[in-house]
Parts: sequence; structure tokens; C-alpha cells
Amino acid sequence: MNWKAVARSAIGTSHTNQGIVCQDYGDYRIFHDLIIVGAVADGAGSAKYSDIGAKLAVETVLKCFSDINESPQKEEELEPGFSQPLSKEEAEKLFAKIVKKAITKLHEQAAKENHSVNDLACTLLVFVATPDWFAAMQIGDGFIVKRSQESEYQLLFQPDKGEFANETTFITSTNAVKEMQVKVICEKQEFICASTDGLEKVAIRLSDWEPFSPFFKPLEEFLHEPVNGEDEDKYLMEFLNSERLNSRTDDDKTLLLCFFDRE
Repeated sequence: MNWKAVARSAIGTSHTNQGIVCQDYGDYRIFHDLIIVGAVADGAGSAKYSDIGAKLAVETVLKCFSDINESPQKEEELEPGFSQPLSKEEAEKLFAKIVKKAITKLHEQAAKENHSVNDLACTLLVFVATPDWFAAMQIGDGFIVKRSQESEYQLLFQPDKGEFANETTFITSTNAVKEMQVKVICEKQEFICASTDGLEKVAIRLSDWEPFSPFFKPLEEFLHEPVNGEDEDKYLMEFLNSERLNSRTDDDKTLLLCFFDRE
């Protein structure tokens, strides 16, 4: 039994046309085959160095979890590690602590390069999962969808769209931690997908915020198949760069896919 995962990003056609780099970033870590941590971030389009901010935020989050995994006794809220589900209060405390560390890193980067921290603005979605429970947080838009043995595809949080069009909360916002959404679910996990908002239009039914199953099912089936890294990369990048997808969204696109193989 073990987790299988893959993370890929593709630049949006609008960014290609404007000569802007991809401002998305996503990555994951697997510990002891049974614990997976994932994070995705979408740099603010109006922020000059948001691609750097997105990558730094994700890398900081994953390093924090790596440090916890190596020395769980130092983290009171995780004793005795991830062997038991976190309570909602424990999850909120953990995610707030990690988000604050990411914010500190962004401020340090901004000071080092003599930028405003708002030049590094990005959204942030993070989850930690075991075969039997799942905890996640979200600041800003984008989405996390999961499927367990007990339920079909489920959207964890309604994306934060703010009061006006194209507005959301970034982790550099003064109210970031206050606006953070957190959820803990105790179910036997099968599939997790985390994504930036570039895929919302095709993956989520915006009329009622329900996941569009025909979008997720082929991706989950892809993870079922034994493929090598080259074929894996080719499949996902061809999908993310396909004309069919680009005709419906011109934004950067990130997919972080996870599947727990119980066989």
C-alpha cells in the first residue's frame, strides 16, 4: 500500500501572449509511503514576482512538514505524529503556524531583493493525508477535490473570490490567516486533486460548486495505471496544453494528483 502522486504546471495562453512566465507552482512529499503532503500556489497576476512567491510558499510549506516528520517531538500539536487524525482545532493551529512561516519567508525574500512583499503575492492550498484521514486548508481561490471509499468526488472549500471580479485573498494579505479555510475528514482516502483557479471552469460546476466527475475520473484512472516518469509527464502536459482545454481557459494551470493504492 502506498501513495502515488504527480504535480505539473502549464503556462496559460494569455501569459504566453503577454510574455509572462507561469506564476503557478505545485509539489508534494510522501513520508513512509502512508503520509502525503501537497501544496499548490497561484501567483497574483498583478504581482511582479509572484512566480517566485508561489514557489517559495510551496517549498516552505513542504520543508515545514519534512521537519515535523523528522522531529515530531518538537511539534506539540503533532504528538504522537500523524498516527491519529488531527482535530479541527489541531489542524487550524498547525496550518496557521505553517502559513505564518511561509509569510515570514516571503517577507525575508522581499527584504533581500528590496521588493514589496506584495510583489510576491500568491494563493495557497495545502493538505496532509493518510489512508484514513485528511486535513486541508485554503487561502484564496483554486480548489481541492477528494474521493474516499465512503463518498464520491467532493469539493472541500468554495473558492474565495472576494467581493469584486478577479479578486481573492493572498497569503500576503493582512487578513490571510483569518480568512484561511480548514477542514478535517476521517474517511478512507482514494484520490485527491489540488489545483489553481485556471481549471475551475472545467473541473467545477460553478452553479452549485459541485465537482464535474468526467473531469476527474480519467485523471484518477491514469494514476491507476503503471507508467514511467516520461509517459506520465507526456500525458499530463499534453492534457494541460491541449487546444480543447486552452479554448476554455487562458490562465496558468496546475494539477497535483494523488491516489492511494491499497492493493
